[in-house]
Amino acid sequence: MSASPPLLRRLGTLTTRRRRAVLIAGAVVFLIAAVLGAGAQSVLSLSRFEAPGSESDRAEEILRDEFADGSPNYLLLVTATSGTVDDPAVAAEGQRVASELAAQPLVTSVDSYWARDNSPTLVSEDRTQALVVAWLAGDATEVREGLADVTEELATGDADSGDNPAVTVQAGGQDEIFRQVSDTSREDFLRAEAVIIPVVLVLLVWAYRRWSAAGLTLAVGLFSVLATLAVLRGVTAFTEVSTFAANLALVLGLGLGIDYSLFVIARYREERIAGRDRHAAVVRTVETAGRTVLFSGVTVAASLAALFAFPFPFLQSFAYAGIAVVATAAFGAVVLLPAALAVVGRRVERKDAPAAAADVTAGRWYRIALRVMRKPLLYGLPVLAVLLALGSPFLGARFGLPDERVLPADASARVTQEEIRENFPTEESDALQIVAPGVGAPAERTGETEDYALALSEVPGVFQVDTYTGAYQEGSRVAEPFGAAERYTADDSLRLVVTADRAALDADLSDLVEDVRALSPPYEVAVGGFPAAMTDFRADLFDRLPLVVGIILVVTFVIIFLMTGSLLIPAKATVANVLSLSVMFGSLVWIFQDGNLSGLLDFTPAGRMEPSIPILMFCIAYGLSMDYEVFIMARIKDEYDRTGDNTAAVAAGIQRSAPLITAAAGILALTFAAYVTGQVVFLKELGVGMALAVLVDALLIRTVLVPAFMRLAGDANWWAPGPLRRLHERFGISEGPSSDDPPGTARGAELAGTKG
Repeated sequence: MSASPPLLRRLGTLTTRRRRAVLIAGAVVFLIAAVLGAGAQSVLSLSRFEAPGSESDRAEEILRDEFADGSPNYLLLVTATSGTVDDPAVAAEGQRVASELAAQPLVTSVDSYWARDNSPTLVSEDRTQALVVAWLAGDATEVREGLADVTEELATGDADSGDNPAVTVQAGGQDEIFRQVSDTSREDFLRAEAVIIPVVLVLLVWAYRRWSAAGLTLAVGLFSVLATLAVLRGVTAFTEVSTFAANLALVLGLGLGIDYSLFVIARYREERIAGRDRHAAVVRTVETAGRTVLFSGVTVAASLAALFAFPFPFLQSFAYAGIAVVATAAFGAVVLLPAALAVVGRRVERKDAPAAAADVTAGRWYRIALRVMRKPLLYGLPVLAVLLALGSPFLGARFGLPDERVLPADASARVTQEEIRENFPTEESDALQIVAPGVGAPAERTGETEDYALALSEVPGVFQVDTYTGAYQEGSRVAEPFGAAERYTADDSLRLVVTADRAALDADLSDLVEDVRALSPPYEVAVGGFPAAMTDFRADLFDRLPLVVGIILVVTFVIIFLMTGSLLIPAKATVANVLSLSVMFGSLVWIFQDGNLSGLLDFTPAGRMEPSIPILMFCIAYGLSMDYEVFIMARIKDEYDRTGDNTAAVAAGIQRSAPLITAAAGILALTFAAYVTGQVVFLKELGVGMALAVLVDALLIRTVLVPAFMRLAGDANWWAPGPLRRLHERFGISEGPSSDDPPGTARGAELAGTKG
C-alpha cells in the first residue's frame, strides 16, 4: 500500500495548529462571498438555443446584414372585442399598436396583418384575432430585459384592463416565453432556498443528534453556495454565464457541502472512538477522509467539466458552476471544517457512542451485506430486473423543440401562445427563414425562385411559402406577394419564408427542417429561423455527446482504478452507474414525455423532451454516482488491504459507509426534490430525475448490487496486470491505517454515528 502523502498530513497539522486563524480567514471569505454572491443574479445572462457556426446561425447573420431583420422573436396578439380584425376601428387600433411597438428601444423591424396585405399566416381562422410580429436585435439578456417594459406598456391582457375597448393585446413569442421562464425560475430559486435550508438543518440534527455538528455541516454547504455564486460573478467578466447556473449552485453546493462534511465528521468521530485525542483525530481525518473527499470531488468536477466540450454557453455555464461547487465544498470540508473541529470537536461527538461500536460485525448494514452475499443471485437479479424495467421507458424517448408548455398554465406568454395554437392555422414566429445571398438581381432569378417556392410549398407540413414572386400553397401560387418588396429582397440577396401547418407544428418541426434542406435549391441558400436553430442545436448536442460521455467514462474509470488497483471494479462501477441513470431517464420519459403524474406534478406534457436538460442531468448524476462509489470502495479497499478477506471487507466497508451514504443521499435528494414544486418544467425534470437517481443509487445499487457483484467476482475484484498494479502502488489512494495508530485500539467505529 502506498504511504500517505505528506501534503495532507501537513495540511491537517496546519489547520489544527492555526485553527483560529483559519476560521477567521474563512469567516472573512464567507462574508465577501455573501456580498458578491448576493449580486450574482443581476449579472448572469440569459441564453438562446443557438449553435454557433451552424447553417441557421449563418442565416441569421445574413438576415441581419442584408435585410436589417431577423427571425421574429416577439409578437402581440390583437383580439377584436367585437366584429373582426378587418373592421375599420379594429384595424386602426391594430396599426396603432404596431406603430407603438416599432417605437420601442431594441425593436428593429415590425410586421403585422394589416401591413402585410391581410396575409393568412397572421390572422385567426375566425378572423377575430391578428398578429403583430417583431424582431428585437441584441443578445438574449438585452432583449428579454427590454421586453419586460414593452410587455408591461403594450399588453392589456383582457378587455376590462385596457384603455381601448375595441381590442385586447397579449404578448408572446420565443423571447417573451423564455423571459418568463427565466423570471419564474428565479422565483423558484428563492422559494427553494427558503424551504431547503431549514428542512436540511432539521434532517442534519436528526442524523447527527448534535446541533453543533448539524450547524457546522450546513455552514459548509452555505459557504459552497455563496462562494460558487461569487465565482460565477467573476466568470461573467470573461464569458457568458446562464442564470440557470445559480439553481445548480444552490442544490449542488448544499448537497456536496453537506455530503463531504458528513464524511469528514464521520471519520473524526471514528478516530475519537478509536482513542485519538482531538487534535490527532483531526489530522488523521484530513489525511484519510480528506483524501477521499478530494478524489471524490475530482470525479464530480470531471463529469461536469466535460460540458465544456459543448460549444454552447448555456451548458458551459453548468461546467463553471459545477467546478466551483466542487472546489468550494471540498475546501470547506477539508480546510475550514477540520479547523472548526479542532476548536469545538467535543461538541460534535456522540454522547451515547458505546465502546462496542467498534465492532462492525454487530451493525445492521453488515448483516444486510452478508445476507446479500450469501445468495447474490437471489437478491441481485430481482433488483437488476426492477432497474431495467424502470429504465425501459427511455427506449421510447422522443426529443423535440421546447414551447410555451414549459411554463405554468397561467403564465401570460403561455396563454397567448395557446390561443394562437388553437385559433391560427400556422405560427409566423416559427417560420423558416430561407436566405440566398449574392444571387444577383432578384428580377433575373424570378423563374428559378418561383419554381423553388412551388417545390417548397409541396413539402409535407408546409402551410405557405412567401417570397417576392408571390405566396404559394400546395404547389400553386395563391396570391401576389404579401407585404413590401424589401421584406423579400435586398440588393443581390433574396428571402423566402416558409410557415408550417398545424400538424407539423404539433409534431417535431425538425423533420420539416430536414425535408426543406433536402430540396435542391437553384442557388446557394441557408435555412434559418427558430425551428432550424433548435434543429442545429440538437444536432450539435448529439454529435458531441459521444465525446462528452467518453471523457466522463475514461476519467472516472481512472479514478476508481487509482483507488482500488482493480480493472474489474471500475468496469462494475460504470455498469452500475448506467443502471441508476437508466432509471432517471426512464422516469423522465414516463412522466414528462408521456404525461404520467402530470396532474400531481402540475405540468402539461408536450409528448417530447428538450435534449439539453437530460444531457446536463447525465453529467451531474454520473458524477454523484461515482462520488458514492469512491466513498464506499475506499472503505472496502481499506478493509481488504487489512484482512485479505473479500467477503468480510465488503460487509465491513458497507457497514462503515452505508449509513453515511444513505443520510447524504437522502439530504441531496431532498434538495433536488425542492424543485419539483417549481413552476418551470425544466426544473421539475431536474428535481424528479436527480432525486430518483440519487436514491436508487444509494438504496439499491450500493447496498444490493455492489455486494452481490463483489461476492460473485471474489478475489478477481482486485486483479490487475503487473504494470498497472505497479502503477497503482505508486500513485494509488487508500484510507488504510496509519503507522501511528494507537496500539490496541479498534478503529472500526460505527460510521458517523448516524442513524441507520
